Amino acid sequence: MALEKRPLLVLGLAQNQNHTVQSTQESQKSNEKDSEQLSNPEFGSLQKSLEVEIGQNVTLSCQSTNGSLPINYTFFRGSQNLWPIIPKKDRNAALFNLTISSASDVGEYKCKVENRISNSSKYSKSLNFTLLDPVSKPVLSTTTPQVKIGQNVTLSCHSENGSSPINYIFFKGKKSMSSRISMPGKAAAELNVTINSLTDLANYKCKAENNIPNNTKYSNSLNFTLAGENGVSYPLRIFLVLLFLLVVTATALLVPFLILPWCKARKLKSAGSSTGFVSTDKATGSENYVTYTEIEYAKSEELEYANIRIRKEEEDGKVNMKADTTVVYSEVIIRDGTQQAEPLHSPA
Repeated sequence: MALEKRPLLVLGLAQNQNHTVQSTQESQKSNEKDSEQLSNPEFGSLQKSLEVEIGQNVTLSCQSTNGSLPINYTFFRGSQNLWPIIPKKDRNAALFNLTISSASDVGEYKCKVENRISNSSKYSKSLNFTLLDPVSKPVLSTTTPQVKIGQNVTLSCHSENGSSPINYIFFKGKKSMSSRISMPGKAAAELNVTINSLTDLANYKCKAENNIPNNTKYSNSLNFTLAGENGVSYPLRIFLVLLFLLVVTATALLVPFLILPWCKARKLKSAGSSTGFVSTDKATGSENYVTYTEIEYAKSEELEYANIRIRKEEEDGKVNMKADTTVVYSEVIIRDGTQQAEPLHSPA
């Protein structure tokens, strides 16, 4: 029985020896790793894409796989130190959170590692983000605003702001005139158009968009003007014709209401000049006075009338101031063949 248990004891001793050897090897590897020089750190972003927008939060990661612990990590943007040293007592990556607040926050980023044993620092490769800048409202323009039928013109669409590439599409009304035109940087998209009829003069637009979702911008509409053979534009010719018609219409309205009444008044004034004659009858009450009568004749569309003024004058030429300009009858109105007298003042 004792002989049968001996192999089991030998097997147990072999297993303990293997475990001791494995632990020793791992310890040796760990010591060798700690005694090695620092490796260049691996640097990157935890986000899947390096394209960022204003206000977006991103996380930077820096890790050195070799070198004795602890390892100190420092993050930089350009030559600026972003944060105090981050010491790590394990081999997990050091993380740094930042917010993209402006275009200056897109890069260049890198990190540095160092420990107590190494006499030198190790830097990572640099990293740059790409800022997704929303496109601004595009401007649609042309170098030939006045055109003729059959003329070829070029439309240009340009968005001043926006991350590259910017995609442009041209429209006439609601109908697209081109496929998507992708332009790098701030380059403008162009489209050649032929003016075949009057319907081709108006309502051109373009739109601009980039990789930022829900950020499409449209330009204002652009209209051409049709130039005449003598160089006068078609709208200007229409304006001049309308202005001429307006002047003719105003003149036609002014003639019956202002000009004709004014002419009639002039005619009546000319026809109604005063006439004077000496009455053959002597004035009542004294033979030293002679009666003069002034008759002013006038006529309108509805009536005929005469202003009659009677004054008395002494025979020696002296005017009796009392009787002078005494109006006996102001008007004699003739209607339907009937003469009516309307006295305004009684004789003095």
